[in-house]
Amino acid sequence: MQTLEFELDRDYVELKQLLKLADLVTSGGEAKTVIGDGHVLVDGEVELRKACKIRAGQQVQFGDTVINVIADSDAP
Repeated sequence: MQTLEFELDRDYVELKQLLKLADLVTSGGEAKTVIGDGHVLVDGEVELRKACKIRAGQQVQFGDTVINVIADSDAP
């Protein structure tokens, strides 16, 4: 299993954007499909909302990749 850390430079990022920014999908359409099909977990639970707000401290899993969302140390 691969673990990534994503530094969040704002209050939140939408789930579909996070998958794109982490290079786990190639397009927004692909992100919407994998989320809608129930392939993405947020904090261990299936998440079907494509625009779900992901905040620092949360964990997202897609396939064999886990993304730990952390606060950007440079953010005010």
